[in-house]
Amino acid sequence: MILRGVHGRALRIDLATGETDVLPLTGADFAAVVGGAGLASLLLLRHCPPGADPLGPDNPLVFAASPFVGTGITTAAKIALAARSPQTGMIGDSLSSSYLALALKRTGYDALVLTGQARAWSTLVVDSGAVRLEPAADLLGLDPAATSDAVRARLGTGYRVAAIGPAGEHGVVYAAVANDGRLAGRTGTGAVMGSKRLKAVAVRGNTLPRVADPKGLAKAARALGEKSLGPQTAKYRELGTAANVAFFDRMGTLPTRNFQAGSFAGAAAISGETLLLEHRTDRHACAGCTVGCEHRYTTTDGGAATETRLEYETLFALGSLCGVADPNAVLRAAALCDRLGIDAISAGATVAWAMECGERGIDLSPWGGPAPAFGDAAALLETLEAIGHRRGLGDLLAEGTRRASETVGQGSDRWAMHVKGLELPGYDPRKLQTMALGLAVATRGACHNRSSAYEADFSDALDPNAEARARAAAAVAAEDQAALLDSLTVCKFLRHVFVDLPEETAALHRLVTGQETTGDDLRRAGAEITGVKKRFNERMGWTRALDTLPPRLLGEDDGAGPGVAAPAGGSPLTRARLETMVDAYYAARGWGADGRVEESRGRGVEENGVVR
Repeated sequence: MILRGVHGRALRIDLATGETDVLPLTGADFAAVVGGAGLASLLLLRHCPPGADPLGPDNPLVFAASPFVGTGITTAAKIALAARSPQTGMIGDSLSSSYLALALKRTGYDALVLTGQARAWSTLVVDSGAVRLEPAADLLGLDPAATSDAVRARLGTGYRVAAIGPAGEHGVVYAAVANDGRLAGRTGTGAVMGSKRLKAVAVRGNTLPRVADPKGLAKAARALGEKSLGPQTAKYRELGTAANVAFFDRMGTLPTRNFQAGSFAGAAAISGETLLLEHRTDRHACAGCTVGCEHRYTTTDGGAATETRLEYETLFALGSLCGVADPNAVLRAAALCDRLGIDAISAGATVAWAMECGERGIDLSPWGGPAPAFGDAAALLETLEAIGHRRGLGDLLAEGTRRASETVGQGSDRWAMHVKGLELPGYDPRKLQTMALGLAVATRGACHNRSSAYEADFSDALDPNAEARARAAAAVAAEDQAALLDSLTVCKFLRHVFVDLPEETAALHRLVTGQETTGDDLRRAGAEITGVKKRFNERMGWTRALDTLPPRLLGEDDGAGPGVAAPAGGSPLTRARLETMVDAYYAARGWGADGRVEESRGRGVEENGVVR
């Protein structure tokens, strides 16, 4: 079987010795997991030993592309990363739009699997498959953008670079990997890269695989590009996801003051509408994208001008979650997170946890306190800087809310807002119960990008009192759709451009690969990719007890009395109700009652070949 659109091989690199070997990737591999996030997860499953230290040499760091990368299909220039997360201990997978994905695809390989640890701080150079390590000790302390500039100045502008900032160097467990100004942000892949003493990875190549039908693909790609500029993406072009601030505030689902409330008195000041009128400078597009959803903003308070991109998740995490209503402070905090190379969601959530510790009278001075206070913009900035360099209180907060609360104790775990160690995104699940289920069962922890289950809550598809089976079916469908898009590496902002996403992307897949791919094939692949991630987690110690939500969201005592968990006019979100939905989710997946993937179902590709 000749498979077009891919090279059919990955390159494994031992950073300790410099040795490399080629890992064959078969047609069965790509049929099962497609590419992108699915391929990165599969390679991690194959090459990460059970119980590997997330910051040890045995934990692989995987970079993967998809069959769609380099084909001209809009938004498909994305790179997928995977490693065992130092933040959760489970699968850590992230994506970012990037010219790095195009450069990787041109090396003659579909993926890189990095193992071991370099003897000294280095830049890994991959030039059309030739590999070497260059000294990088003089780059330590630089932010990712400056690092990339320095590497390209040394090696040549033909290279594309992934880099870490100070947070990755210091092992902040939610450190990110940056490229082209974008971050593969969540789950701490930047800390894994830092543990391997890699300051940067520079990639160059000149060999793209052939596609099956170049003319047909060019026509289809043009048509999709034109559709991508229609009304389904207007929100992203006009306001971006910052538009969610005002909408979620009106809905009562804008997490505020560490999820103590669902609306924020300062929401108008940090809303997308205010930012557009008073702070926006211009709009950009990611690599290979026709939509252009990235909006950039600048400060206007008379201080040193700071310009940065800004999205809803950053606005909520550094704004309402911390009680900060000053848009200039939020812009500076967002830019600081990018310079440090940290995930803004986890950073803001961990600072908000510390703020609540202070509000409740918990003395953090033994860990370098005092605690910052809700609404204190200056303290937010100071604390973020301390986190990125692990100074003072920042050393504690660099571990994330789960570990920080375990260290401090005193009941502070009751307001540590995470799932599996990954801090919650900007959706209050007390009023979004399908989303609540999606957050609880997500393989990488609380994540809106791995499950758009909130769409079922915002639409008329489910009423507030919908049965558990209906919510489970919606959560499964949303999760599998996200897995498919992440593995095709097509942007989720395009999902509503398609009338029938699996069928229409299958048509594109046929033009790229030459295989007789059907919509049902891709639906099965979405489920298989979820299964691959779940099997990895099982190997790393997952148990059903991890598929839950923080006590505050379940109406349980959070240290200040029972939480508010009943949405107006709907059924209360309680632990018993969540457990019933989780049971229904496992049943819908065909997994065991304990949530484990049964041997007879969904095993797919585990070794080199298909395991039935």
